[in-house]
Amino acid sequence: MNPLQLSYFTLTTCLGAGLEANLDALREQRSGLAPCAFETVQLDTSVGAVADLDAVVLRADLAAFNCRNNRLAQHALEQDSFAQQVETALTHYDAARVGVFIGTSTAGILETEIAYRSRDAQTGALLNPPQYRYTHNPYSIADFVRRYFYLQGPAFTVSTACSSSAKVFGSAQRMIAAGLIDAAIVGGVDTLCLTTLYGFSSLQLTSSQPCRPFDSERDGISVGEGASFVLLEPQTAVASDSILLLGVGESSDAYHMSSPHPDGRGALQAMQAALQQAQLTPAAIDYINLHGTATPNNDSAEGRAVNTLFGAQVAASSTKGATGHTLGAAGGIEAVIAALALTNDLIPAGVNTTHLDPQLAIDYVLQNRQQTLRYVLSNSFGFGGTNCSLILGRQPA
Repeated sequence: MNPLQLSYFTLTTCLGAGLEANLDALREQRSGLAPCAFETVQLDTSVGAVADLDAVVLRADLAAFNCRNNRLAQHALEQDSFAQQVETALTHYDAARVGVFIGTSTAGILETEIAYRSRDAQTGALLNPPQYRYTHNPYSIADFVRRYFYLQGPAFTVSTACSSSAKVFGSAQRMIAAGLIDAAIVGGVDTLCLTTLYGFSSLQLTSSQPCRPFDSERDGISVGEGASFVLLEPQTAVASDSILLLGVGESSDAYHMSSPHPDGRGALQAMQAALQQAQLTPAAIDYINLHGTATPNNDSAEGRAVNTLFGAQVAASSTKGATGHTLGAAGGIEAVIAALALTNDLIPAGVNTTHLDPQLAIDYVLQNRQQTLRYVLSNSFGFGGTNCSLILGRQPA
């Protein structure tokens, strides 16, 4: 593929709003996970909540989109001067030739959950029905971002569980390569809601403590929320040290509705496809940001796949111990973390993990490492075997 430049990017998670807050937390090996006190949820689990989202006021012309998910989107767009930088960059493009591709798994479903709590006691009718089109509808988030920047080009939401906002990079790459658009805003936004918290709990996939990826005693995920956005443009006169999208690998092994193939077959295929598109060998990768959910099956399958392709020679870690598993936003968030790793020559440690599972023979990093990075692989694997691996690289000086 022709490399695409990550011209501008931003990140908001439970670690903080903006790149600097998240980078500081990664450097300090600090987790943003805390005991769940969200809404009316009564579960013994930890979550990664973004602070003060209820105080965010949407721009007046976007008021109909008011929900937690879109408030987080606007909050994230306004960090790191991202919105201003993108608006300046967009003056060079036709508004009809800039795409918007966003990943989410829950959109504004919380608004519907809240509405159902206030039904008429006699008839069951909704007293305050949500505006489905602008909140609960999965397209809501892509529509919101498109309108935020007054764009007129193609826009859609990808909702393939936890690979959603990794796959949008592939969507943008294909649309640009086909000549349908000239640039794209991609990213992921997902927020806490009762459906996911109780749903993952019912599947016995949530941990009672902050999650511990690749730990021998790992016992489940910690659900988080967050948002990331990236302006993707074709590589032109690229400045030294620019971050480039070099490879996208996707697979769909469909082994099981909620469990990966035990040997990580789909994960392996996605990683191999990303390497092939980037025209790189496994030895070229300096760091792997693992999917690393901290469930016994997922980490085991991913560990086997990584070992098959890379052995134990490539440094790897999961950042979900810091941010929680942000579900549909995870791929985009971890792509930006990969970009931060490249920019700062930082391999972030896997927070909360103390006793590595000896059966997973990979170089899992427990303390931050400072070393020169050229290529980083980021993994995102979702329910139903919807897998995506991204390779980011740094333009040499």
